[in-house]
Amino acid sequence: MLGFTHFWGRSRKGNWVVQRKTQASRFSRARRNIAMWCRANRHLPIQEQHDALSKKLRGHDAYYGITGNARALERLRWWVQRDWLKWLRRRSHKGRRRDWTWMDRLLQRYPLPPSRVVHSVMPRVANP
Repeated sequence: MLGFTHFWGRSRKGNWVVQRKTQASRFSRARRNIAMWCRANRHLPIQEQHDALSKKLRGHDAYYGITGNARALERLRWWVQRDWLKWLRRRSHKGRRRDWTWMDRLLQRYPLPPSRVVHSVMPRVANP
């Protein structure tokens, strides 16, 4: 499958199975594209930024949301929050520092969609 790294791992029953996670280059590309979007659109109202970021995250989940890849989906959400805060901090020079407590309040008002495994991909059991 395109965009995934395949590796041997253990199932919950202890059998050897092929597992999948987001390929490192695809993950960093998604991160970079979202950070560039935040930079280019930091002048938009926060509601519009939230709507666009939510749409981007749901689209990412639609492709990369497979069984066993939840950790990478959560990691991307953390980076999106970090990059969004970084570019919101650069909207003005008024001296009011926007910190993580401010961002937590913002995320309570405009929550990003939770990561979601969309596709249930059953791992293949290796022949002993």
